[in-house]
Amino acid sequence: MPRLATIPMEVSLHFMSDTYTPNLAGLLDRPNPSMLGADEFEALLESPEHTFRSLGRGDVVEGNIVRVDPDEVLVDIGLKSEGVVTGRELGNAEEAKNLKVGDVVLVSVLTAETPEGHAVLSIRRAKMEKSWRLAEQIMQNNEIIEAEVIDHNKGGLLVNVHGLRGFVPISQVLGLRRESGERGDSSEDELAQKLGEMVRRTLTLKIIELNRNRNRLILSERAAAQETRAKNKDILLEELQIGQVRRGRVSNLCSFGAFVDLGGADGLIHISQLSWGHLNHPNQVLHVGDEVDVYVLGVDPVKKKIALSLKRAQADPWDTIEERYQVGQIVRAAVTKITSFGAFARVEDGVEGLAHVSELSNRHVTNPKEVVKEGDELEFQIIHIDGKKRRLGLSLKALEDSTYSSYDLDDNEDASDEPGDESEEQAVTAEAVAETNGSVPSPESSVEGEEAGSSE
Repeated sequence: MPRLATIPMEVSLHFMSDTYTPNLAGLLDRPNPSMLGADEFEALLESPEHTFRSLGRGDVVEGNIVRVDPDEVLVDIGLKSEGVVTGRELGNAEEAKNLKVGDVVLVSVLTAETPEGHAVLSIRRAKMEKSWRLAEQIMQNNEIIEAEVIDHNKGGLLVNVHGLRGFVPISQVLGLRRESGERGDSSEDELAQKLGEMVRRTLTLKIIELNRNRNRLILSERAAAQETRAKNKDILLEELQIGQVRRGRVSNLCSFGAFVDLGGADGLIHISQLSWGHLNHPNQVLHVGDEVDVYVLGVDPVKKKIALSLKRAQADPWDTIEERYQVGQIVRAAVTKITSFGAFARVEDGVEGLAHVSELSNRHVTNPKEVVKEGDELEFQIIHIDGKKRRLGLSLKALEDSTYSSYDLDDNEDASDEPGDESEEQAVTAEAVAETNGSVPSPESSVEGEEAGSSE
């Protein structure tokens, strides 16, 4: 009689388990464990042929569909008999309709074994379990996700997060924060309308609270936007170089300048950098929402501040002043500023000329206000042009005197009734012209000054 191979001890023990079905194929051909080395014996124990499952309620495992009936599905999960998935545990109607033999599905164990010897399984709960685990991982990794709005109520929006119903409170929805005291019927109706319009919209969100026991999943669009903006700002600060010209959108105006969104971070254009001419307020040249090209003046990665210039991204009108105007030409200009030594008048945006007090009238003028006032739009004759020094001399007197031919400011600086006083006054005039036209930057126009007021 031929000798039968000895059945390994661990296999005989497995037979005692009611949840294990041994694979007898080739069992007699296995080597005698007593003749194996330690490493070979360990490898034999760890082989799939010697493993078994002991499943309990709540376990989530993969299985193969072996039969599909109208009201139930049988799934092989490696136990001695197939598990059964019935009724609502199949999932929604559309998903249940698409199940077929051979599909690999994720199932959750509801009952390890019934009196009939079958495990009771759930595809629906397995998907929920998988979704909760994924949500926990997303929160732990501090990730930002996208989710579709599926419904709303008076408190906020309901969103689909990988099969879970998440909630976004009104306070966490961008543009929908309810202000204190807004409890009237009209405001509530308007808010409900806005929430309804957001259904089926996809939002960028961040999970801010998760509690499986209470079936609670809270998300925030506001937190996601803040985090995304912070990341984009760091990237932008690394990319920006002084001297670059970038496209941006005006996001805010204030008395000292304008903030421009460069696509992740706001930079500040100080009022002195908005125009080549004088401005009283940024709204004279910009409005919120305007798309503009700006010049990068300075970048501070530590303080995360960006200084910008609008006028440097544009052509300097003084560069071509001598091509567009000639001495003797009559121009119309608006008086913008009156000083003791004369009146400044804007010929065009970025170009202001000076009508010295001696050029305001043929008669003796003690105070320029005797002849002109701010806001007056008058005709002047150009008597001097110097594009390099950014100076433009104007005269009202020349239009009164028909014999007047030309006037050179540099050649007549010493001509006055009182030479000492006039010479000093002309020096003040030259400096005032230069400062008004931007050639002598004021402390506020420096990069440091601009960064001091820039957006965090």
